Amino acid sequence: MTVRNLDAAFRPQSIVVVGAGTRQGSVGAVLARNLAQAGFRGSIRAVHPRETSIEGLEAFPSIEALPDVPDLAVIATPPESVPGLIRQLGDRGTRAAIVITAGFGEGGGDGGGDGHRLRQAVLDAAKPHLLRVVGPNCLGVLVPGSGLDASFAHIRPQRGGVAFVAQSGAMVTSILDWAVPRGIGFSHLVSLGDMIDVDFGDMLDWLATDRETTAILLYIEAITHSRKFMSAARAAARVKPVIAIKAGRFAEGARAASSHTGALAGVDAVYDAAFARAGILRVRSIEELFGAVETLARVRDIAGSRLGILTNGGGMGVMATDALIGAGGTLATLGAETIERLDTVLPPTWSRANPVDIIGDATGERYAAALDILLDDPGLDALLVLNCPTAVASSGDAAQAVVDTLAARKEGRGRRPVVLTSWVGEHAAAAGRRLFIRSDVPTFATPEDAVRAFMHLARRRQRRELLMETPPSLPESFVPDRGAVRAELERALVDGRDWLTEPEAKRVLAAYGIPIVATETAATPAEARAAAARIGGAVALKILSPDITHKTDVQGVALDLETPAEVEAAAQRMLERVAAVRPDARIEGFTVQAMIRRAAAHEVILGMIEDPQFGPVILFGRGGTMVEIANDRALALPPLNMKLAREQIAATRMARWLGGYRGRPPADIDAIAFCLVKLSQLAADFAEIVEIDVNPLLADDQGVIAVDARMRVRATAADPSARLAIRPYPTELEQHVALPNGRTFLLRPVRAEDEPSFHEMFRRLDPQDIRMRFFAPKGQLTHEAAARLTQIDYDREMALVAVETGSDGQDTVFGVVRIISDPDNARAEYAILVDSAIKGDGLGRLMMLRIIAYARARGIREIWGAVLRENRRMLALCDELGFRRQPHPEETSALRVVLAL
Repeated sequence: MTVRNLDAAFRPQSIVVVGAGTRQGSVGAVLARNLAQAGFRGSIRAVHPRETSIEGLEAFPSIEALPDVPDLAVIATPPESVPGLIRQLGDRGTRAAIVITAGFGEGGGDGGGDGHRLRQAVLDAAKPHLLRVVGPNCLGVLVPGSGLDASFAHIRPQRGGVAFVAQSGAMVTSILDWAVPRGIGFSHLVSLGDMIDVDFGDMLDWLATDRETTAILLYIEAITHSRKFMSAARAAARVKPVIAIKAGRFAEGARAASSHTGALAGVDAVYDAAFARAGILRVRSIEELFGAVETLARVRDIAGSRLGILTNGGGMGVMATDALIGAGGTLATLGAETIERLDTVLPPTWSRANPVDIIGDATGERYAAALDILLDDPGLDALLVLNCPTAVASSGDAAQAVVDTLAARKEGRGRRPVVLTSWVGEHAAAAGRRLFIRSDVPTFATPEDAVRAFMHLARRRQRRELLMETPPSLPESFVPDRGAVRAELERALVDGRDWLTEPEAKRVLAAYGIPIVATETAATPAEARAAAARIGGAVALKILSPDITHKTDVQGVALDLETPAEVEAAAQRMLERVAAVRPDARIEGFTVQAMIRRAAAHEVILGMIEDPQFGPVILFGRGGTMVEIANDRALALPPLNMKLAREQIAATRMARWLGGYRGRPPADIDAIAFCLVKLSQLAADFAEIVEIDVNPLLADDQGVIAVDARMRVRATAADPSARLAIRPYPTELEQHVALPNGRTFLLRPVRAEDEPSFHEMFRRLDPQDIRMRFFAPKGQLTHEAAARLTQIDYDREMALVAVETGSDGQDTVFGVVRIISDPDNARAEYAILVDSAIKGDGLGRLMMLRIIAYARARGIREIWGAVLRENRRMLALCDELGFRRQPHPEETSALRVVLAL
């Protein structure tokens, strides 16, 4: 990930357009005109072999002839010329280019070869100079706040807080065409085109820290560099709303399914899982996207998910309520005081409940009175004001009353709920809608559209809260036997097999603590009889073949066999049936396992599939033989913790069944969630495992047990954690350390589950130590602050904690040191805090040495920190470790200490 030199693309001081033209209507002419007329305050020049002036821009015959070095180049020349131009610009010192030109193998076209060759040539030309490239094959870039219109868009946007980033230039112009008449402004409009360099991850990192941008919208056709995207999206979504629409939901050529998991884990469902994990809110249609722009441009945040409805038509209120409940929203309950106050201003026939129906003859005065009262109700997080045109009251007067009431609230009393409006109809409603647009009040054509917008706000808040929620600790200690798994995988790979046998797959699960049904293998019916005798009691018999994915499809499963003789006979019949149905299949024999009779158990499926874009994806859903017909499943990206696993279970219809019903006790949800966590860890530990099916996993109030399992493997030397879209917990950084006084600690990366221990440590700290660390007194550590300290992205931040493990298995934190890297991974800020009771024992020095070694290994070139001048102990340690002292640019009471690595 990097934002290096993106300032040259989005905040340039000087621009050159290469390919500016004079032919009316040409891309080059439109580019020159837009650049010249948008109000850019820096210098703009053009390169043209013959002209000396284009659209008022001074033109020069070549890049070499330019009198000074432009920050940004906008290129619209034939594709063959672009690599050479990039090289010349880089040699001059230009730091960014927007390549409008198409013809670089987009969409697999251009014969493939020439286009892709030119793409690589552009990158090769840019790389030595760190010149950033937006495009090619793009509409361009618009930044209204700085008067930058480096595009061939047909209309100029207003300045605002919404950033819109799209692969499709047509989507940018469509949004522009819709937004301008509505008075909606933008901080950025960026067409990324083919994304050979600057992509969505880069843009999210840039926009997350951009002061002009209050919300980010993405139009995505495909993701490049999924880990970079996920890391940037998770960081951005913590501070700003991020909403995405994903095109190509039903793309042809989806992976061929070789297991239940493969069949269920569709490409679009994987994007759903990725967006959910990143905190991105997904919309499904252009209409929803327009609604999201309308809402985010005018509403900053929402306190909760309780909606009030004010309407002059009962039927319209019912429709809005239906839409709200159908979308999973909450209809607010009016407070008793609110109802009493409304009684004094509304007709006796008003609804006396939410929706607040103020009757069809409602005047503007009645709207104003009811709205003023509802805005005081603390039980409302948002209020939807509806109007249906009638012959006895003016829709325009009602709209004016709403606008005046809200304006008075801005100047006087605080305004609690967010207000959305929908004036229904065309002719009578038009004036009201125009008034709302001018007054910056969100307005929608239908109540359903308005409810959908409200749910965007509510879900955005929920996603943000989930990103900050503290996960519970694991139910018990979990130490997998990785050596046992390695032995099973190597045996299969040496044999040249793609699939583990059922017993092998079960042994892998057992090595990770997932309960399994003990299973024996048998090569012949006679051996199956002997295995049944050893097991004792009723058994299940299954065909064992590397070529048969679903055993029931070939009648390769026999259940409830009571005696060894029945097993032998069933095995013989099974061989004959399978030979008739699948004569090509290799038969290796049978598996024999004890019958599990748990009458109240539910059949669920756990699985893992390796997605080509996002890597391993974990599946949970309804299991058994009806798994694909039921199609009840939820996907999640590893690594998982107990909170994320529970959320995954709760996202299925199966969750309601697992909760118990009609005397059937609830299943042990934590046991299922723990299995998902273990499966997630297995996927993170072994790149050789590419597909897993655990179906069925029986779950009841007694726990879980895996009845059947399949695993597909491949030979690879790749780092297993590198294939995950989210960097997993770095176990390799765990280290036991000893202080000079002999006391030992485990030094390990911080986990989200450490938050309670952070609160405890904070309570133990001396107030003076707190002031030294935070530069100000702090009474307590809030949940949000603690969540930011413990729920980190290991790809761009590292925090090491020194812990002691108690007899109860819980860790107590005695120190923490962290570095936070910039997106370029070039510089990182450090911070350290040690428990006041052991200050001076050497823990701080030891932790600083460890974090410096980590930064050096990561390729970070410089570590810096801010230290109060009075913190002599920390300054002395920095001197000892080789830091240089510098004046702090913003805080006179502090020094800046810098260590070059």
